[in-house]
Amino acid sequence: MALDQTAPETLDGAPADQDGPDEPRTTLQERTYRRLRDEIMTGRFRPGRSVTIRGLADELQVGLMPVREALRRLVAEHALTLKPNRRVEVPAMTAESFEELTEARVALETLAARRAYAAAAGRGEAEALADRLEAIDLAQDRAIETGDWEAYLKENLAFHFALYRSAESRVTTPLIESLWLQIGPFLYLTRESLGVTYNEDRHKEAVAAIRAGDPDALARA
Repeated sequence: MALDQTAPETLDGAPADQDGPDEPRTTLQERTYRRLRDEIMTGRFRPGRSVTIRGLADELQVGLMPVREALRRLVAEHALTLKPNRRVEVPAMTAESFEELTEARVALETLAARRAYAAAAGRGEAEALADRLEAIDLAQDRAIETGDWEAYLKENLAFHFALYRSAESRVTTPLIESLWLQIGPFLYLTRESLGVTYNEDRHKEAVAAIRAGDPDALARA
């Protein structure tokens, strides 16, 4: 992902551009936002680095406007920081911030896991949910075996949100996404220091808990 410390454009300083006629601007903007959001949530952005609109546009092969609008949204969600000089940067992670974000994640994700199981079980879809999660976990295992850190983080993200989104919550899931956006850059440092063999999640225990009909065990996993 294009990250640069030199001469980044400001969010309001680049001229408008034309996107391709085969894709509506709103759709392209949403896809650009989601792509950048996922990159942040999976640790592709180094903390403390400046981000350029043009660099990201070149990387994603889109115009400047979709990137600018995506960055506006990500700044509003505290995933990125707009400095007084209008530079856009990836926030640095402090020990205090990491501790607070982790505590918030544990509280919300425990709640989300319980609600997800209850919703899936209520629809008669608990086994189907377990099957989906198991398939993702197997893909993550393959990433570990091959040392593919990027695939590992993508599958980790997919596992968690396949579970949480099964609750179909308009409140809890967006809050969890916001926390992952803020803690995501720390995963960049984790990659450098620990490598792909590090696995803090207990995905197999989560799948087993769903199959056993044990929401308490799922919440602990």
